[in-house]
Amino acid sequence: MTQSSGLFSSLCGFATTGVALVRTRLELLRVEAQEEVGRLSGLVLWGVAAVLLGVIGLAFLAVFITVLLWDSQRLLALGIFSALFLVAAAVAGFMAVRLARQPSQLFAASLAELRHDESALKSGDSQP
Repeated sequence: MTQSSGLFSSLCGFATTGVALVRTRLELLRVEAQEEVGRLSGLVLWGVAAVLLGVIGLAFLAVFITVLLWDSQRLLALGIFSALFLVAAAVAGFMAVRLARQPSQLFAASLAELRHDESALKSGDSQP
């Protein structure tokens, strides 16, 4: 009976350690998800503000220079500003596509910890 109770107690200890390990990893996943949501919220908010204010500023600048050159070179001013806006739109589109192709770093730390746990279990190391 002593051997079976020792084995049972070892299995219970192993299960408790496993549950604690899984709980810790899930908490890490939750924290990473919250950080990513906060980062993305700030990115969207500041990005929208920058784009909106930049577009308004450029529109006012284009109108100002066009009115300033109204009697002499209004078509040239309109053409230059049209070209500048189209080039800026192309650059922004290129940057958006470039950012969209980058892999996400979401849960990278959790995946690294799980790989570490897996290698520790394979090598028989009981240290977390």
